[in-house]
Amino acid sequence: MPEQSNDYRVVVFGAGGVGKSSLVLRFVKGTFRDTYIPTIEDTYRQVISCDKSVCTLQITDTTGSHQFPAMQRLSISKGHAFILVYSITSKQSLEELGPIYKLIVQIKGSVEDIPVMLVGNKCDETQREVDTREAQAVAQEWKCAFMETSAKMNYNVKELFQELLTLETRRNMSLNIDGKRSSKQKRTDRVKGKCILM
Repeated sequence: MPEQSNDYRVVVFGAGGVGKSSLVLRFVKGTFRDTYIPTIEDTYRQVISCDKSVCTLQITDTTGSHQFPAMQRLSISKGHAFILVYSITSKQSLEELGPIYKLIVQIKGSVEDIPVMLVGNKCDETQREVDTREAQAVAQEWKCAFMETSAKMNYNVKELFQELLTLETRRNMSLNIDGKRSSKQKRTDRVKGKCILM
């Protein structure tokens, strides 16, 4: 089990070109770029509230290729939560997540207490290769949450990270660090040990 530290590490995995960086950049910076630039590994940080003190949400955007297995293993061993991204326009990108999921289970021992999200990105595209029901079945088999997103249209991006933090049961987290709460948040707060993303 990862040590309780001031960092909460979320690792984003997926094949090249599925939109991992686009999702992360849309969430962290609110921007979207049309050009594809392959990532080796980037880390983004955002300050959040964690167990009534301040900590850092650290998002690691990994490479889409399998050239760096040692980096992959290190990211998994240090990670607290995982986002597995595929493109709804590529069945192969969903299949490529299988070995990564197995590696997470192998390194972590079990995913039962670890937040894992299976994410179908590019749901604004019309050339769909992966049916929603098919992906839901994979998520059920892997015992993880599922969501479809569009980084381009900013659809379900904030909700994705909010849902991921909500799955974390060992800590109480929120992006809100100034103590002000909306009425919608208060209702969610009543569920003990859940996380809220602003």
